[in-house]
Order: sequence, then C-alpha cells, then structure tokens
Amino acid sequence: MGLLTASQLPLKAVRCCLRPLSTSKSWLSTKASLLGDKNLLLMGPPGAGKTTVGRIVAHRLGLPAVDVDDDVLEKTWKMPVAEKLAVVGGERFLEEEGQALCNFSTSGCVVSLTGSNPLHAAAMQHVKESGLVVYLDVDSEDIMQRLARMKVNRIVGQEAGASMRDFLRYRKQFYEKWLDVRVLCGTGDTEEEVAEKVLKALDRYQNHAAETYVSTRSDNVESSNQKTCFSDVVVEGLATDGGLYVPKNGFPNIDAREWLRLAHMSYPERALVLLEKCIHPLDVSALDLRTMIFKAYGSNFSSDAVAPVKHLIHNQYVQELFHGPTASFKDLALQLMPQLFAYCLPPMCNYLILVATSGDTGSAVLSGFSRLSGTDRHRTGVLVFFPEDGVSEIQKLQMTSFSEGNARAVSVLSDFDFCQRTMKRMFGESGLTGHLAVEYGTVLSTANSINWARLLPQVVYHSSAYLDLCRDGVVKFGEPIDVCIPTGNFGNAMSAVYAKQMGIPIRKVICASNRNRIVTDFITTGEYDLRGRPLVPSHSPAIDILKSSNLERFIYHVSRGDGRLVKELFTRLDARQHFQVPEPLLGRMQQEVLAGWCSEDDCLAAIQSVHTRTGYVMDTHTAVAKVVADRLQDGSCPAVLCSTAHYGKFAPAVFKALQIQNIPEDPVEQLKTLASTASKPETHRDMKACLKDGGRRGHTVCQAEYGVLVEEVESMIQDSFLKVM
Repeated sequence: MGLLTASQLPLKAVRCCLRPLSTSKSWLSTKASLLGDKNLLLMGPPGAGKTTVGRIVAHRLGLPAVDVDDDVLEKTWKMPVAEKLAVVGGERFLEEEGQALCNFSTSGCVVSLTGSNPLHAAAMQHVKESGLVVYLDVDSEDIMQRLARMKVNRIVGQEAGASMRDFLRYRKQFYEKWLDVRVLCGTGDTEEEVAEKVLKALDRYQNHAAETYVSTRSDNVESSNQKTCFSDVVVEGLATDGGLYVPKNGFPNIDAREWLRLAHMSYPERALVLLEKCIHPLDVSALDLRTMIFKAYGSNFSSDAVAPVKHLIHNQYVQELFHGPTASFKDLALQLMPQLFAYCLPPMCNYLILVATSGDTGSAVLSGFSRLSGTDRHRTGVLVFFPEDGVSEIQKLQMTSFSEGNARAVSVLSDFDFCQRTMKRMFGESGLTGHLAVEYGTVLSTANSINWARLLPQVVYHSSAYLDLCRDGVVKFGEPIDVCIPTGNFGNAMSAVYAKQMGIPIRKVICASNRNRIVTDFITTGEYDLRGRPLVPSHSPAIDILKSSNLERFIYHVSRGDGRLVKELFTRLDARQHFQVPEPLLGRMQQEVLAGWCSEDDCLAAIQSVHTRTGYVMDTHTAVAKVVADRLQDGSCPAVLCSTAHYGKFAPAVFKALQIQNIPEDPVEQLKTLASTASKPETHRDMKACLKDGGRRGHTVCQAEYGVLVEEVESMIQDSFLKVM
C-alpha cells in the first residue's frame, strides 16, 4: 500500500485550505508559517475532543485538518472504525491501526490522532518525527461524561469488567511517553477553550528565545541584550555581575480550573505539571523531566505523600517537609536539582559544586549528587563548607558520613555568613576561576538557593500544601491561607511568594526568625543593618544567618524588576554593611510578607506545649514558626507551618524542651530515646541508617581565612578530577 498524502485526503480534511489567508501579519499566520512543513499532532484519550479541537486549531492557523479515524483509517480499511474493531478484535485492531499510521505521511497539517495510536510504538515514532506532539490532558470526569453522551461504554483494549476510570488511568502512561507539550485542561473546559490553550502552547514552544533569565542587578538595557537560557542559569548558579538569576517574564499564572485538576494528583504528578510550565521543553524535554521528577520523589522519601499536610491544632496545619533522605526540606529541591544540573552540563568540562551551609543544605546536596550515575557523577564534585560550631551534632555527622573521592564536607572555624561570603568571593575572582579552568578543566558552580534550579522546585511544595487542603475540604479553591516559614536565607519564603504569583491564594507569607532576627528587622523597618551585629548561636541553627541572599530576589520582585536599585542596595551592603529601602518599597514589601521573631525560651516552650496537647513533636525551626504564627496570624484562615526538619536532627534541644533527663551521648541512642517519647511524627528511617553506617568519621577543620578555603577547593579538584594535560 502506498503512502497517503494530504492531497489525497477527503474534502473534509482540507477544507481549511480553501479559505484565503489574511494578508496581515497576524499572530496566527505567523504561527502557521513557523510550523513550516511540520505537523501539529493532537494526542489524548478517547473523548478528549481531539477532532473538534483539531478543526478549530486548523481553522485558526489556516492549515489542513486531518482526523486519523475518518481520514486515514476508514479510507485505508474501506469500512467504519467501529466495524473494523468488531471484525478483528482489540489486539489485532491495534496492530492494523498502527500499520496504517506507519504508512501515512503528510506535512503542514493539524493531525488529530486516535486515542489508541500512542499504544503502538512504531506508529508513534513515525508520526512524532513529522512534527510536534501536543497532549490534551483532559480531566477523566469530563472524558467519562463525553463518552457517556456518545454512548461509548468501552474503548479499545479495555477488558470486560475493567472500569473506564481505571483504564483511562492506565492509558495515561502512553500519552506521557510521547508528548512534546502538555496542554493541561481545566475541569469543564470547552473544546474552544482547549483549542485556545493549544494555540498558546504552540506560541510558547516556538518562542523559546523569549524564556530567558536576567540578573537581579541588571538594568533594562542589559536585560534586553541578555539571552540567558535555563541551562546557563542552572550551570552558572550566580550571575556574572554578582546578582541572582530570575525569569525575565516572571512565573506563568495558572487558572483555578487547572489548579483543581492538580488537587487530586500525586506530588510527583503535581511537580511535573508545574515544572513543565516553568521549564521550556526545548531546555528539558517533557519525557526527561518526568524521568527526573519520578526518580527524585520516589522510594527515597519515607512518606508516599512526599510533603504531607497534617492538622496540628485549631486552624493550624503543618506541612512535613522532612521525609526525604536527609530529613530536611532541602531534599525537596536537592533530590531533583542535581539531575537538572547534570542534564544541562556542557561537554568536556568538570564541575565542582561549592556549598555553604548552616546545617541542612550540606547533607542534602551530598545526598542528591551522590545519586547521579556514570559520567555525570565522575564529572561533578561537591565541596561543602559548614561552621564547625554552628550546626547540630547530628547535622555534622550526616555531612561527614559522605567521604567519596568527589564529595566531602569541610568545617570552618567561623559562622555561616563567612562561609557564604567566601564562596561568593571565589565566584567573583576571575583569576581563580580562570586558573581552575585552565589548569584542571574545572568550572565552579553552586547548589545553594542562589541557584535558580535549587529554588524552583520549592515552589511545588507550597502549591501542594494548598492543593492538599482543597482536596481534604479544609478550603475551597480561592479561599486564602497564610504560610508561616522559619527563614534565614529567605529562599523558602521566596518560593512561597512565587507560588502566590502562579495563582495559589496565599494571603500572607509570614517569615519567622530566631534571635538572629535580621529578616524580621528588615521587613519591619526597611533597614538592613549588619554593622556590629554578631551572629548568635541558637537552638534553630539552620536559620542562624545574617546576610540573607534571597532577599535580593524579593526586593527585585517588589520593586517590579528595578535591577539598578537592587545593585545599588547590595553594593552598598557589601561596602558599608547597611542600606535602607525607600518608604514606598517598604510598603509593598509589607503587603506581601509579615515577619516576627522568637526567643530561645519561647521556642522550647512551644515544643513542650504542642507535645503536651497533641503528642506531636516539632523540631526547633517548626517551633519558631509556631510561636510567630500564634502572634501574627489572626486565625481567620488556615495557617500552614513549614516543618522544615525532623525533630531528631536537633535532639539535645528537644530533650531540653520536653524536660527529658539522662540524655544518651550517642546520637543513634538519642533518636531511639526520642522515638519512645514521640507518638508523632514517626522516627526518620534514613537519618538513623546514615548515622549507623558511617557518621563517626573525622573531617577537615579549616581556619577562617579565604586562602585556606581556596586551598581546600584546589585540593578537592586534584583529588576528584584528572589534570588537563
């Protein structure tokens, strides 16, 4: 049988060609010309509306419309599709349908595939080579209603007795395998609305160059000249001018009906849809992104829900962000970010990831990068700097348990701010970075939250918390919540601000500080003052930070992209240790966030009070959030407290709060003792295993001198990578 071409199709398939195209340079005619001889292939389950949507889209673009059922299969078989199915049966039907599609060829058309085409791998490979596959991800309830109206009670491949809902769920894996672009259809979307979304998705796909990133310190002229794409941002980490990268056009806004679709999805499914909207498919393909996400949020998390939301007391809920392998919220980003980093790596160079940590980031980075395999792992080293006396004993043991040749943690006899400041200085010294590149073929990068790929995945869990509350009937979509976040470097808080920008109804982001209350003072007064201000150790060491990096992104956000102002403020901070934002800008900051702080005594008292009343044991950082939420949140809407770490990581402080005597010295025994006291949450499986397996190794301790840390970097490179000859 010869190949069918568009010219051989019935009049129905080409009628859109008969309408003369507008001579104006319209958006739609531009889209059609950009398709060229490529096809737009619409894929989805039966009842997704592919045929109707295809006709609308073809009409709007001025292209031929091809319906595989009517224009290919029935023309090939000389009989209706339903009759063919009845004659040959389901299994044979799929094979003959696939063969017919393999023998079909066309170009420059809008092609509506059948619901079963994606089940035939060879056929899909054939048609995928001819164009862009757009998956109409339609709500299963909408599909079932349409099929009922069409009097369809069984579809190809569905065995007798199998429910339609379950079979549609089974089919989804095949659509996910072949898509280039997903069109998420809101519950109740009409075919016309879906068609409009297809056109917008096509526009986005073809305007890849528009999805660029700018530095928070760049002015409008610099921004217009920059063409920094996602892969550049991931690999570089810090912008060349010392600023932080942000998307030039901000975040996509998602409508309410699409959010409602996500409410009934799993965490990995939510992450996939949201990150597809934030990462262009030409930067990371949909299939590759799916593979990374399902690897990141799988059996390595001790909770199937990944980031579950649980009722705490009154109108307060906790989102447990500590179920990852290192028992802190950093795992939610750092089980994914290393995969994105490896995917974006250019050929030839080796990369050394430098990390400054106040406790949790270090072990999470080491864990995440250790899961890379093959060449990616050999080309990537990780060096963590942490304050020797500024982390908990268990945090230290977690970090020093990693002792592979290309991953290690080194302590510094100073605080986190010194570690972070030194790391940024290394990035800014062209002599050092040039020497490392020439001598060792090694480039520096970072996995701190200054790296966009670290911050972006955190947007997902703030969105997921609200969706859980919707799913469980606590709120209806559109009703507000407040989010209270223990924060030091402001990355977690900033990701909540971005979730709000995407359409999550967060009323206030409440920033909770410990006695190192730099963020609270700044949000309250607009003055950022480091002069003569010492960093004071606390029971919540992960937020013992004075120089808060992600405040730069926040100021850029509330100043509506005023890079010149951001550059002026942070240059002044570096030079004079102080700046004051203008009064109007302070007002906009306070519209977005509230801030308060918690004393050491109040932190411990909150742990004891909540445990007495509910049996729930909070870690010290969650307790800081609880105290601040009690003071600043009025109770008129639900408040979600970000529980950023498992209580076991800060066992001595929790023992003190619960007034437990005779504390064992051994960290593993401490966890066992706490487990016998706490009814919830449960003991963290991976943390205990990590401490048992190797947390007693010694580690390097460095003096707080820039040159000493540079020597550690060079030593690490020599140990990890071969010299470039």
